[in-house]
Amino acid sequence: MLLTETVNKIGVLDQQAMAKAKERLDNLIKPPGSLGQLERVAVRLAGISGQPRPHIGKRVVIVMAGDHGVVDEGVSAAPRDVTWQMLPTFIKGVAGIGVLARHAGASITVVDVGVAADVDIPGVLKRRVRAGTGNIAAGPAMTREEAVAALEVGIDVALAEIAGGATLLALGDMGIGNTTPSSAILAVLGGYSAGEVTGRGTMINDEVLEKKRQAVARALEINRPNPFDGVDVLAKVGGLEIAGLAGVVLGCASKRVPVLVDGFITAAAALIAAAIKPEAKNYMLASHLSGEHGHGLMLELLGLTPMLHMGMRLGEGTGAALAMHIIDAACRVLDEMVTFEEAGVMDMEEEMLHKED
Repeated sequence: MLLTETVNKIGVLDQQAMAKAKERLDNLIKPPGSLGQLERVAVRLAGISGQPRPHIGKRVVIVMAGDHGVVDEGVSAAPRDVTWQMLPTFIKGVAGIGVLARHAGASITVVDVGVAADVDIPGVLKRRVRAGTGNIAAGPAMTREEAVAALEVGIDVALAEIAGGATLLALGDMGIGNTTPSSAILAVLGGYSAGEVTGRGTMINDEVLEKKRQAVARALEINRPNPFDGVDVLAKVGGLEIAGLAGVVLGCASKRVPVLVDGFITAAAALIAAAIKPEAKNYMLASHLSGEHGHGLMLELLGLTPMLHMGMRLGEGTGAALAMHIIDAACRVLDEMVTFEEAGVMDMEEEMLHKED
């Protein structure tokens, strides 16, 4: 099984490469640690790639699309058809992710892993496992077999992009109603109540928010997902695009390729990937802190620090695309700055230590 094979290949960070990267950073013409998170990102990239001076070349945003039966509970202000209607705008590069990915020099791969409408959109990879999930407030989202199949779609797509030369992948999502299953996933894996983790999502009022909280609460009560089994959580209260994105994370981790987590929905996918294989967290980078309620809790569970605080909550991979510039900067600092010795400049910290002696 592809899922098992992939999970078994996921290991730990390369400590030797990280030590070499840190040693170089500490000797660059600056006070140690003075570039803050740029330095931490550079060291993490070294550990992921196994290269003391990592380079980022081809980068790809993978946008997974799927629909959700829980929309029937009135949890979203937008109709279900918006999911498929948005896909051509991604392909044409005129949606938010199109603009920001282009600005970051990234291509976009759009995958239909579970759109409800039977549409054939040029440029969209048609890898549909089923036409949307079931209503999680009334029963499971999908079968366990379907959850595994959707995970393997994500693994396949990630491995294909990596085989084509991708050195950095970013997660993007499209699915009306998908903050509801994401809230349910966070509640299960974080041990929270529905009220603690369910936020407004997109454009909803107090009445719809209450419906959403009730839907999450019923989903947890009816389905009783096992928090110690990531695939069970996914099958019972997850989403098809969430499954696909979790598969992308696992595929990246198996190939030692960094993966940028975007906002609330992609972090739910990251939580599923980490529940399936905890070491997968080693290969994730948090792009930003979403404006969506609960995203910070997700990042805490994953042990990730967001690079950007922009109040963004569009999804699509927009925050991840923006963070690609930070990734580039971290690599360039490590590789292009010179050490005190290379520059022939006195290391002030060393000089002060000599004077104290």
